[in-house]
Amino acid sequence: MGYYRNNQDYIDALPEWAQEFAYKYGSKTANLYILHGNIRDYLPHRSNAGEFTFTRIQDYIAERIFGNQNVIVFYDRSSGVVFLSQEMALDYQRIMCKKYPDVEDPSDFMSPTPEESFFYLEKYFLARIPRDKHEQCRMVLIIDYAETIVPPGDLGRYNEEDRFCLVTLNRWAVNPLFTEGDISIILLTENLADISPRLAGSPAAVKVNVPFPGEGVRKSFLDSKIREEKLVLDRGLRTEQVAAVTSGLNLMNLNRLVSENFETAEVLGLEYLRQKKKEIIETEGAGLLEFLETGYNLSHVSGHGFVKKRFKNAARAIKLGRLDVLPMGYLLAGPVGTGKSFMVSAFAGEIGIPMVKFRNFRSKWQGDTESNLERILNILKSMAPVAVMIDEADAFLGDRDQEGDSGTSNRVFAQIASFMGNTEYRGRIIWFLITCRPDLVPIDLKRQGRAEEHLALFYPESDEEREDLFKTLVRKLDLDIRNFPVTDLFKKFRHEYSGADLEALLIRAKLLAAMEDRVFIKREDMEEAMTDFVPAAYPYDIELQNLVATVECTSKEMLPEGLQKKPRAELIKEIQEIKTLMGERS
Repeated sequence: MGYYRNNQDYIDALPEWAQEFAYKYGSKTANLYILHGNIRDYLPHRSNAGEFTFTRIQDYIAERIFGNQNVIVFYDRSSGVVFLSQEMALDYQRIMCKKYPDVEDPSDFMSPTPEESFFYLEKYFLARIPRDKHEQCRMVLIIDYAETIVPPGDLGRYNEEDRFCLVTLNRWAVNPLFTEGDISIILLTENLADISPRLAGSPAAVKVNVPFPGEGVRKSFLDSKIREEKLVLDRGLRTEQVAAVTSGLNLMNLNRLVSENFETAEVLGLEYLRQKKKEIIETEGAGLLEFLETGYNLSHVSGHGFVKKRFKNAARAIKLGRLDVLPMGYLLAGPVGTGKSFMVSAFAGEIGIPMVKFRNFRSKWQGDTESNLERILNILKSMAPVAVMIDEADAFLGDRDQEGDSGTSNRVFAQIASFMGNTEYRGRIIWFLITCRPDLVPIDLKRQGRAEEHLALFYPESDEEREDLFKTLVRKLDLDIRNFPVTDLFKKFRHEYSGADLEALLIRAKLLAAMEDRVFIKREDMEEAMTDFVPAAYPYDIELQNLVATVECTSKEMLPEGLQKKPRAELIKEIQEIKTLMGERS
């Protein structure tokens, strides 16, 4: 405690997470600490001269936080007990041999088996507590890969060794002798969800998150590589630009990227960086996140003028750096085929920030789902600014009251809701919940402070709107259309076309042209495709999706004229009637 109290300048040089750890350690109110997050990375330390050095977490804790003093010991299932120095190891063996003379081989005290190691280490720590209260002996046990010692799961499924470890660590966490004797236990794990909730949720355990490196740290790391002559940047490219474009990468990945590029004797360019970043993050996300590449912007979207205006205003706010005026997220509703996903990807193309899509992170193995989600959220924090699209949000996210999976869905829902509502990420992590049934999205996610802005897309109502959509799709699909009026075709074939319907018709017309060995589409191709077209027969579903989108809107201006004038009570009554017809609960 006195060490930190008398070294404020040293503490100030530590990163924020290490300062948090140092203060909590210095308060001498806890024995057990859980460090989680970006723990497999190089960690930066800023010297008094302002320069950075980079090291691994075990060395960082030993050297930077505890100054290599007194007793520092490491443990994991593979290496067993390993002391920081030979002198520490010899002192341990000397005391243990004296205490247990029947043990013939001193290496038994260094066993990789946790039951043996923890038993002997506890005896050693207690024996090393100074009898004189004025003396100080700091003792630290760093347990890596804690998930292999106290895995998640029901206590009833634990074997004897798991139970021993869980009881031992919980007992150490509240042992007053450990507190008085300055004995600290530090568990290392990437995800809190990977260890027993009985330990991770214990009030006696101090949890400290190690974040991904910020832009300034990445720049310092790149500068160090340039000084070492291990990095050559493209002409005119600065480390500030590289640091900005590599958001979401930790220093370990950044080092690998730099080293691979250096081995090929090539200069580092921005396009190479963007592509490698995408590959690395998708790999780090274990297939749980998908990058959405888009070559479109809002000019490629037909109709939906009100929604486009809102998104253009948001894009302008982002470019002006006014993140404080942006909503936390958007709920985008509307019937199938109205281009909701395309609208969101076009917005991402408008503002030039990466967009990712959640893939299925749920697992049949207990604890894996929560661990996967924790990994995804940590990546999102490190990537900011980033747009996050969740398609079919009503089915994908579940709700707080879901049953049948031992509470996993409840915990996942609570974790997502809490993260979405963190105003620290306003304008930096922009959520897009896409659904054709917004009434099935839990209120917790679509309330103010989460998906705040509720927007809706509807089918084109007039022939002019359909013609505009037709022309936009021709441009999007890069089709060769031999000039012909399409308005009369829409008057001839009176269907309620969605954007998806029109796109399908254009593809059919293109096929007809290809069958005649043509690359261009004639009026006859389009007319034949429209003559053959039969709209999908689910009128109740479409009507219900229109009505629930209308009720969900947070602005009347975006509604079709016919729906603007309907009283809300009448809309709700119609929704209930259709749900009854379809056999749904209201």
